[in-house]
Amino acid sequence: MSPVEGCPNVFQAIYGITHGNHQYKFLVDGEWRHDELQPYTTTEYGILNTIQFNMEANFNPEMIPGSSMELDNEAFTRLVSVSDGTLTGGMLSISEADLQVSRHRISVFLTTHTAYELLPQSGKVVALDVDLPVKQAFHILFEQGIPMAPLWDFSRGQFVGVLSALDFILILRELGNNGSDFTEEELDTHTISAWKEGKSYLNRQIDGHVRALPRHLIHAGPYDNLKEVALRILQNEVATVPIIHSSSEDGSFPQLLHLASLSGILKCICRYFRHCSGTVPMLQLPIGAIPMGSWVPSIGEPSGRPLAMLRPSASLSSALNLLIQAQVSSIPIVDENDSLIDIYCRSDITALAKDKIYTHINLNEMTINQALQLGQDVYSSYDLRSQRCQMCLRSDTLHKVMERLANPGVRRLVIVEAGSNRVEGIVTLSDIFRFLLG
Repeated sequence: MSPVEGCPNVFQAIYGITHGNHQYKFLVDGEWRHDELQPYTTTEYGILNTIQFNMEANFNPEMIPGSSMELDNEAFTRLVSVSDGTLTGGMLSISEADLQVSRHRISVFLTTHTAYELLPQSGKVVALDVDLPVKQAFHILFEQGIPMAPLWDFSRGQFVGVLSALDFILILRELGNNGSDFTEEELDTHTISAWKEGKSYLNRQIDGHVRALPRHLIHAGPYDNLKEVALRILQNEVATVPIIHSSSEDGSFPQLLHLASLSGILKCICRYFRHCSGTVPMLQLPIGAIPMGSWVPSIGEPSGRPLAMLRPSASLSSALNLLIQAQVSSIPIVDENDSLIDIYCRSDITALAKDKIYTHINLNEMTINQALQLGQDVYSSYDLRSQRCQMCLRSDTLHKVMERLANPGVRRLVIVEAGSNRVEGIVTLSDIFRFLLG
């Protein structure tokens, strides 16, 4: 097998074969393996082999031993690609009944498991006091390598909100606004609480597109089921929800246990169905055949959302404006051939807190390329560089995409064309859950 250009973890082999039944295995790191996601059988030697079907119109699928799949007369693709030792087949389709069965099984799992299962055995959660100066708060986010933190109001004895990278973006826009009364010096004394009070006004000024943020904190309890937590994240369009527990009926003395995310919930799903994925037929669908994600117009727009991309020479200001106006968390950065170079994420803005870089830059003059170079040391420090630009192919199965998105720090996959690395689309955690939950 040879690696696919632009996708170093994806390998492919193409062979010309005759019609009929064919058995094969994969030699991965010196170990013979089969793919559990494809039909397989036990031979007379007791070895499990996957089977590839190349069907003619008069081919009878019942002749295949060990197969319980319902097959039609449509020939399967002869291209086989392997990524991390997992086989990916070609364009498959399933019936509406199988789709509903798949969603039902995932829904049952989510409703019978609670947020308590998301809690790690050990770890830490950073919270910020609302009376903390905004400037100090963003330095803490940068130093801790986190994109957001819950807010604690000591006078009320409650968690009251969240400070995120989006807040920093809005503040930088205000600092760069010549008509603004908000100056860099005020960051030393301007508290988080004061900033939040004025945020509703700022939201109404951003081209009239950004909705007013809810006044209450979006959170969940440890005994809420995972489906409730996932829907809370999706419906409120937030990245995480704090898991808060109070032993008092009035909610006093709350304890912050964890920050729940779609990534953590997806990890639970993948772990549960890893060895029985055949019971969820839709997991075998290639993502290119599923109405989800954002795509370039030439590929299609299954979700109705065209993909926003920028060149590395574009200004940082244009990137920040696009993040806000398009209400996206990341933008692929491409060359003149639309081949992927990097990706600029909303959380990248915290890199400007290092050495107070934001105090002596012009957002209209700094390019995206320069901004990404400033953050390279930050990514290597927190071992996040390898997680920044995760890619996949549109022929990859939903199961494989879910496994990758379940990894810590991965919130989206850029869909590229094998060989050219040309960007075709992007699929996020939110896209996955909207499809899974129907």
